[in-house]
Amino acid sequence: MRGKSVLLIIGGGIAAYKSLELIRRLAERGVTARVILTRAGAEFVTPLSVSALSGARVFQDLFSLTDEAEMGHIELSRSADLVVVAPATADLMGKMANGLASDLASTALLATDKKVLMAPAMNIRMWEAPSTRRNFETLKRDGVLFVGPNGGEMACGEFGPGRMAEPLEIVAAIEKALALPGPLSGIKALVTAGPTQEPLDPVRFLANRSSGRQGYAIAEALARAGAETMLVSGPVEIAAPAGVKLMRVTTAREMLAACEAALPTDVAVLAAAVADWRPEIAANTKIRKADAADAIRLVENPDILATLARHARRPRLLIGFAAETDHVVENAIAKRTRKGADWIIANDVSGSVMGGERNRVHVISDGPQEDWPDMTKAEVAARLAARIADSLRHAA
Repeated sequence: MRGKSVLLIIGGGIAAYKSLELIRRLAERGVTARVILTRAGAEFVTPLSVSALSGARVFQDLFSLTDEAEMGHIELSRSADLVVVAPATADLMGKMANGLASDLASTALLATDKKVLMAPAMNIRMWEAPSTRRNFETLKRDGVLFVGPNGGEMACGEFGPGRMAEPLEIVAAIEKALALPGPLSGIKALVTAGPTQEPLDPVRFLANRSSGRQGYAIAEALARAGAETMLVSGPVEIAAPAGVKLMRVTTAREMLAACEAALPTDVAVLAAAVADWRPEIAANTKIRKADAADAIRLVENPDILATLARHARRPRLLIGFAAETDHVVENAIAKRTRKGADWIIANDVSGSVMGGERNRVHVISDGPQEDWPDMTKAEVAARLAARIADSLRHAA
């Protein structure tokens, strides 16, 4: 994105503090940010802090003679490549949806001829209010782009959708909005997803409850960020994500072979719930109930994560998943050491995570443990893709 510029409008809300990190992340990528700080936004971040990070003056007043003389609101609204509103409050969304121009921010939004990207942030009741939903639908019809809001616990103590997307998620959305190469362009990624099925006989198999949704969401997020993505999937009822090369397998040994064939890759995210055991010999005919105890002898399946960790063509970044029902973090820390992974994404599957739409994960790496809030699996995937891109960029 080097050489591009954005007009960042900072709305009022506790999430305004994230806008400072967003400015810093954009500067790292060579993007100039001019900033309009609303009166409400200035209750949470100061013009001085914004100016120090952006390296430019901050615009606040529609009727400032100095600002209008140096850069009028019309030029300000049209000189950037993209207008970003973060946080986008219910008030700002309402003003833009209804064509109001009562301050510098709303006037700039009404006058701009550029794409607008909004990152909503507000209390869950405000987000779900009928008026906000109407404004949201109106803005989408008008071509406004959105990133978030995410689910989780908010500053007001309530829980649900309304949290502003993380700065790296917004950066990824900015890159997409500008139709520029994504943060993972030129990167090869491997993702595994779903369960494996280990046949006992022609009609039965060993498996688990994995739906594959989290792995498929990760593959889609990596591809959307520009990675050349191979998805190795066990048997699931999910369509292949756009832009992803899909390899369907059934057993753990087939999955390992497909993963090894995909190497070398820059990133491997092993989200599949691989069966730990398989029958030593699968029967050619149906096993009778009376013969089952003698006919079924289990042996261990290959450990795909540990195998790739020791592989001569080991991925630059190897990420495993730890689905646990108790001592989630402790078991994940031990697994990372035992398997030789760079990161472990741990989650508690004792509830409705397997087969459900939401997930809450812990990221275990060399750095501090990260405890992510409850989110949809798509949101987990987007945040993980952004974190991967950031990690690879700093390692380069």
